Amino acid sequence: MSEKPILFKVENNLATITLNRPKAANGLNMELGKELYEIVRQIDLDGSVRAVLINANGKFFSAGGDLKYMEENFENLGPTVKHLADELHRCMAILARMEKPLIVAVNGMAAGAGFSIAISGDIVIAAESAQFTLAYTAAGLSPDGGASHRLPRLVGLRRATELLFLNRRLSAQEALEWGLVTQVVPDEELNEKAEKIALKLASGPTGSFATVKKLLLASYDNSLETQLEMEARGIAACASSENGKEGISAFLEKRKPNFRE
Repeated sequence: MSEKPILFKVENNLATITLNRPKAANGLNMELGKELYEIVRQIDLDGSVRAVLINANGKFFSAGGDLKYMEENFENLGPTVKHLADELHRCMAILARMEKPLIVAVNGMAAGAGFSIAISGDIVIAAESAQFTLAYTAAGLSPDGGASHRLPRLVGLRRATELLFLNRRLSAQEALEWGLVTQVVPDEELNEKAEKIALKLASGPTGSFATVKKLLLASYDNSLETQLEMEARGIAACASSENGKEGISAFLEKRKPNFRE
């Protein structure tokens, strides 16, 4: 029996998704894509989950699309790749818009769609040995997974074009300097550090985090006045919530807040 392509658990309000095809460099095939979507859909609707951590087993974070899977479907390659991209994109849309913070721990090479998944985190922690490359055009392909949307916003149009045209490979430190990751840690500390941050967020004010995510996502398209109105409505809703009242009371009483949801 083959191993499960994804390992999944929920503990202490934290959902952990582990890519688990190490022998295939955690490449994305239809089995992994469909299972990832079902898990992400479940998490989005689960009120007990207050943060999500994505990590990977093996030496790779993910090499992106599984080229062996594509080879097996060579006679029907276009529709196969479209179906696979659709499954991934359903996941990426939910992860971007869900209320819970997303933390990604990048343990090794993140290429192609693996790159797209890696940079989708609200917080991205990379091991020192991690590397990042898009690699699409090297195989005569174009990006998926939201790379063409996120990259210009994270690194600017010039650098995004360089990464997509020239397939430059970035070290973890370069990715940090370019603004693609939040923090770089020694390899042996990656999982512990990422889980520590994820658990901290899982015990935080989920409604506040949800409002922040919504505001940041909308800021790309809104006018200043629209964004200001969204901010005013958001902070008012947060202030009137139980977490908002607890946070203000804790600040005034000089104690640690106890956020319950």
